[in-house]
Amino acid sequence: MSVPTPPMTAGLRRRIAFLLGGLAMFGPFSIDTIFPAFPQMAAQLGADKLAMQQTISVYLLAYALMSVVHGPLSDAIGRRRVIIAGLVVFTLASVGCALAPDLATLLGFRALQGLSAGVGLIVGRAAIRDLFQGDDAQRLMSQVSMIFGIAPAVAPLVGGWILGWARWPMIFWFLTAFSVLLLACTALWLPETHPPEARVRASPRVMLRDYVYIFLNPRFQRIAAAGALNFSGLFLYIASAPAFVMDLLGLNERQFGWLFIPTIAGMTLGAFTSGRAAGRISGARLVGIGFACSGVAAVANITYNASVEVMALPWAVMPMVLSAFGVALVFPIVTLAILDMYPRNRGSASSLQAFTSLVLNAIVAGLLSPLLSSQGLHLAVAAGAFALLGWLFWRWEMGVDRRLPRKPSGPATLEPGNPL
Repeated sequence: MSVPTPPMTAGLRRRIAFLLGGLAMFGPFSIDTIFPAFPQMAAQLGADKLAMQQTISVYLLAYALMSVVHGPLSDAIGRRRVIIAGLVVFTLASVGCALAPDLATLLGFRALQGLSAGVGLIVGRAAIRDLFQGDDAQRLMSQVSMIFGIAPAVAPLVGGWILGWARWPMIFWFLTAFSVLLLACTALWLPETHPPEARVRASPRVMLRDYVYIFLNPRFQRIAAAGALNFSGLFLYIASAPAFVMDLLGLNERQFGWLFIPTIAGMTLGAFTSGRAAGRISGARLVGIGFACSGVAAVANITYNASVEVMALPWAVMPMVLSAFGVALVFPIVTLAILDMYPRNRGSASSLQAFTSLVLNAIVAGLLSPLLSSQGLHLAVAAGAFALLGWLFWRWEMGVDRRLPRKPSGPATLEPGNPL
C-alpha cells in the first residue's frame, strides 16, 4: 500500500535526505564495521587473513547479483515496498551473522546481507530522481552523498568501540538495531515516489530486454565505467583497511580513524561543494575538476610511497582527502546522468550502474586487495591506475558528446537524454 506524497516542505525534505542517506549508509556500514574485528573473528573461527577477506567479497558479490533485481522490481511495484522488504531481510540476516557458530555459516548470512543491502542505495537514487529535477536533484544527491560518506569513517570506529566491551557478534547485533531503526523511519517518512500509473510491467523478459538495451548503450558504458573506476581507486584502500592500518601503519584496531576520518572529510567536503555548485557550475566541468583532484592525489600518493621505506602519519593518509574530494564531485553528476537517460526505467538504470561498480569492487576486495595490501607503493600505483582509467573513459564520453547531437528524452521511452 503506497503512502500519498505530501507537499515537499523544507522539514520533510531534510527528513527524506537523512533517511535516504541512512539507507545508502547501511550497505557500506555492513562492510566497514567488522574490519577491527578481523583478528578476533579469525582466531575464534579458525580462519586466516585471506579467508576473512572473503566475508567482504562474498557480501559484495551477493550485493552485485541482487542489485540487478532491486531497481526493476521498484519500477514495477514501487520504491517503498522494495525498500521495506529489503530492510526486513537484512535485519534477519544480521541476526544470523551474530549467531553464526562457524565461518561457513557466517559467510552464508553475509551473502544474505548482501542480497538485501542494495535496496537503500539503488532504489534510493531512483527515489531522489522521482522527487526532484535539475539542480534540486543534484543538491539532494549531494546531500545524500555527504551522509553516505560518513559510513566508511564512522563504521570502523563504532566496530572498534564495540570490541572494547564486547565480542565480535555484538557488531552484528548493532547492525540489527540500525536496520530496525531504518525500517521504522522508512515506514513513517518515506512516501511512495513511483505511482502506479508510471510503473512498468514486472516480467523477466521485459527486464532482460531493458537491461540489454541499457547495457549495450555505449554512452551508459562510458559514464558508468568513469564513475566506477574512479571510486575503485579509493575503495581499494577501504577494502585494504585492516592491512593498511594495522600492518603498514602499525596501529591497532581502535585507530582506523586515521585512515577513515581524513577520507570522509574529503568526501563530505566534495559532496557539500557539489551541492553548492548546482546551478552555478556545469556538471561536465565539476566532473573534470573531480578527476583533476583524483589525479593530483594519485601522483602525490605514489611519490610519497616511492620515497619512504616506512609509512608514517599523517603523510600516508593525506592524499586520501583530495582523492575522496574528487570522487564526491564526480559521483552525483554521473549518477544523475545515467538516471536521466532512462526516465521510465530509473530503477533499472540505477541497478545496472550499481552492478557495474559492485562487480569491480568485489574484484578489488577479493583479488586485488589481498595481492597488493602488503606494500604501500603497490596500493598507491593501483589506485592511481584506476583514477587514470576513469578519467580516460570520461574524456572519451566528452569527445563523443561534443560530436553528436542528443535526442530529447521522452517519458515513455528508453531514449537517452543529455543531462550534462
